Amino acid sequence: MTLRSTAIGRRTLLQRSGFGLGAFALAQLLRQDLGGATGSAPGSLAVKTPHFQAQAKRIIYIHLVGAPSHLDLFDWKPELQQREGQDCPQDLFEAGKFAFVRKLPTLLGTPPSKKFQFTAAGQSGLPLSNLLPHLQTVADHITLIKSMHTEEFNHAPAQMFLLSGFSRFGRPSIGSWMSYGLGTENENLPAFVTLITGNVLGAGSPAWGSGFLPTVHQGVEFRSSGDPVLFLSNPAGVDVSARGKMIQTINRMNHVHLADVGDPEIATRINQYELAFRMQTSVPELMDIQSEPQAIHTLYGTQPGRTSFANNCLLARRLVERGVRFVQLFDQGWDAHGNVFPQLERKAKQVDQPIAALIKDLGSRGLLDSTLVVWAAEFGRTPFAQGAAGRDTPSKAGRDHHKDAFTVWVAGGGVKGGFSFGQTDPLGYHIVENPVHVHDFNATLMHLMGIDHQRLTFRYQGRPYRLTDVEGHVVTEILGS
Repeated sequence: MTLRSTAIGRRTLLQRSGFGLGAFALAQLLRQDLGGATGSAPGSLAVKTPHFQAQAKRIIYIHLVGAPSHLDLFDWKPELQQREGQDCPQDLFEAGKFAFVRKLPTLLGTPPSKKFQFTAAGQSGLPLSNLLPHLQTVADHITLIKSMHTEEFNHAPAQMFLLSGFSRFGRPSIGSWMSYGLGTENENLPAFVTLITGNVLGAGSPAWGSGFLPTVHQGVEFRSSGDPVLFLSNPAGVDVSARGKMIQTINRMNHVHLADVGDPEIATRINQYELAFRMQTSVPELMDIQSEPQAIHTLYGTQPGRTSFANNCLLARRLVERGVRFVQLFDQGWDAHGNVFPQLERKAKQVDQPIAALIKDLGSRGLLDSTLVVWAAEFGRTPFAQGAAGRDTPSKAGRDHHKDAFTVWVAGGGVKGGFSFGQTDPLGYHIVENPVHVHDFNATLMHLMGIDHQRLTFRYQGRPYRLTDVEGHVVTEILGS
């Protein structure tokens, strides 16, 4: 009886002190899984020290949902234009996987009109489409990567693969990995914020989800009109003082539970309650773009009170200015299986001015050198036409999905400006120089933020995981001096 009583007492003592053997082992694993980044627990948003000196402190990641035609914006192919209307070479057609093209298509060049032609922009002479006249003015800040390739050719899997390193749901997104590895510089705001124009992308909210990481690291969706964060406002009849007392009471109970069972997700819940309460004050001020000078509204082309990509670009600057680590902008409407050229012209006009304004605005505030701006999509588009319109009325043709070669670009924190890396063949179909896989691209983004992609891991289901799976190398050629 005495021995049994003593055993129970020890177990109870260990549980109540929060250091049961299971909790202790878990804590050790979590500390190891930080991979060398130091600071606080994985469920915390406190600032953590990077693995090495970072060249960028924050990222604004612009994802063009649906995938624009890189051939008509960034990868100029005169031979493709000259061979307009010819049959696609049989060997190229048979080598690829496509979403919709089933019969031998015809080659589709960029239209010969002046607005679709390319200009050698800036002092660097970086070739950019005339559909992007504002972006041409900041060409010397941009590094084009023309040799990106991925493993998925349908939208949702390719979006997940680009943003989480895995084509199915369940893995943390890149923004969540950045939050987990580095934390936030503003305790009143999340480390990772998402802004959306148009419909939600096919991959849905998992594209900014935390996967198996503590949920405090998932992206928080901000809205540029209406209530900026859903359910952030107090319910009717509940004032700030009452809400504060509720949070205090709930978290006292959560701390007792945490000490009893040692579950790190309870610590995450405590942080989330406290962060949400602080955000009630910080977020409305942040989202008030009306307070910006008229010159800034003119620069971006913003329309306060409405949801627009321009508004979201300005909000992205305001977010990183306040210490948010990772801002994800999604812009829907780039999928063009028909009428690719009028659609591309319309969409380019919507994003060209705001993105160029963002780069200029960051530069004027001394933030561009420490902020990495990313333009990316889930894949590229084919150099041949989709559908009968390719043979009959090329002006109404579309371009199918193309996973084997496409263009992304980066600007600002730590990369060369006015630089082009990688090459595709004369038709823009195959990569012929310096291929960059999705894992390579993500490894490079992490490197610029001071993170060794091989060391930042999280143990789940018995093994360590990382954003780049078991692959990836840093593309050192695009890094600045």
